[in-house]
This record gives sequence, structure tokens and C-alpha cells, in this order.
Amino acid sequence: MTSDREAMPSKYTHFTTNAGVRMPRIVYGTAWKKERTTDLVVKAVLSGFRGIDTACQPKHYSENLVGAALALLQERHGVKREDLFIQTKFTPLSGQDPNQIPYDKSSALPDQVRQSIQKSLSNLRTTYIDSLLLHSPLPTHEQTMVAWRVLEAHVKDKIIRQIGVSNMYDIGQLEKLWDEADVKPSVVQNRFVPTFGYDTKIRAFCATHNISYQSFWTLTGNPHLLSSPAVQSATRAHSNSVNTPEHTLFKYLIQTHPYFVPLTGTTNEKHMKEDLSVLRELDSGDCLTEKEVVAIRVLIDGN
Repeated sequence: MTSDREAMPSKYTHFTTNAGVRMPRIVYGTAWKKERTTDLVVKAVLSGFRGIDTACQPKHYSENLVGAALALLQERHGVKREDLFIQTKFTPLSGQDPNQIPYDKSSALPDQVRQSIQKSLSNLRTTYIDSLLLHSPLPTHEQTMVAWRVLEAHVKDKIIRQIGVSNMYDIGQLEKLWDEADVKPSVVQNRFVPTFGYDTKIRAFCATHNISYQSFWTLTGNPHLLSSPAVQSATRAHSNSVNTPEHTLFKYLIQTHPYFVPLTGTTNEKHMKEDLSVLRELDSGDCLTEKEVVAIRVLIDGN
């Protein structure tokens, strides 16, 4: 099977982070999939996805079923582990279901992180993880750095290829983490919603430091964008492609922000293929016009 690194080499299909890790520009998210996880991950990969996001958090993710999907993909479809970008997370106690904690809650924080990483490796049936995030900052910066040092050690041991953070909306927190980290964050994964001002400052920081900004709730959190005249007009103008406002919004974000990697968790195979077609269209030159870009940018960035 041809590697996706060979098949889709353009700037619109991959982003290379400050850690030198090449990730797909759209990643399939597995939150809330429960018992459907294995089937949906297999369908996503066979549809063309090469990036999968999960977490060692049984409350919202079935990481072990992602591992089952990876095994099926290799055994039945010839999709090799090294052709996929697999991302998971360490979730602190505050984000875990008290009845399903995947590590010893009474152990010290560094041991909790180590145990979670080992559990992820076992669940995913792999010897390495492409990307591992702190699912959220810890209650104090000092605790965040304690967990971060454990992640750094695993990067140095080549068990993890890059590390990052999720649900960090304070630019001061991110700057402080960057300044003190030996292994710099390569990913910020946040809700892309107006409540947080679309992370304008954080996205600017990501662009400057070659950090991937991964968005979730990109579509469900922005019905006003999807129904806006700017997005609707651009959608009508590109009727030769997938004619939906969701498609247009993904196209805008990927076309105009080289570091932007939206997550999509659709359970519909048709929508999986439509999401991925954004990358092919951009790669072939089917881009939004400057006028369309400006009209949509004003809604998100205000200028």
C-alpha cells in the first residue's frame, strides 16, 4: 500500500510541526463513539483518513477499540501502523470517571502519567505514539510542568514523537509552558468557538512557533458561521465541489491557516469522504477567492 506521505505531499494535506512530525490536515476524532469505535475508525481510514485522535479516558473514549481497529486495518486491509498518525491523551483525575480510572489514582502524579502512557500503548497495540497531549492543564502550573516532564522523558526515549496540550485557552499559560519546556509543545487542541474568541492570540502563537492548532467543535459550535451570507455565498460559488457550508468552512480554515488541523467526528461515511475531498480540491487549485476569504475572515478574526 502506498504511504499517505507519498500520496498526499502538498501543504494542504500535511503540516510538519516543530518536532518534525508530519500530520494530516484533517484528523478523525473518536470521542463518544463507544462500541462503534472500531467500525468507525476502520471506515474512516478506508475512506482516506490517516490521522486518528483518541484519549486514555474511558469516560468519553474507547481507546482499546481504536487499537482493535488498527489491528484489523493491518491484518485485513494492509494499512500499516507507520502509515497512520495516532494521537492520544493523558487525562488528569478531574476529567476521569471515578469508576473507570485507567491508572492508580492514589499514585503520585508522575506515576499516573507513566501508567496512562503504558495503558495507551497497550490499548493501541503499538510500540510508539505519534502525538500525546495533556488533556487539560493541571490545577497549578507547577503540576502541569510535573506532568510535562514525564512526557518529555518519553519523547527523549522515542516512545512518543511529539507532545502538546488540549483545553488550554489562556495565552499566558501557553507562553509559560513554552518558556519552561525542554521539549516544546507541538500541538494545541481546543474548542474553536466564539466563546473563546476563536483563540486568536493562541492561533497566532501557534503560527509563529510551528505548532499545530487542532480544532474541535469546528462545525457544531459554529452554526452562525455556517448560515452566514459569506459562507453561503462561497458555497454556491463552488458548486462544482461538495456543495455544503460545512465543506466551505473547512476549506477556508485549511486554505488560509497552514498550521490549522480540524478534527471531525462524523459517523457518516459520505461525510467522511466529503471532509477529505477538501484536501484534494485545495491541492488541485480549487481554492476560495480572495474576496470569499476576506468575507469569512471578518466573521472569525474581525479583520
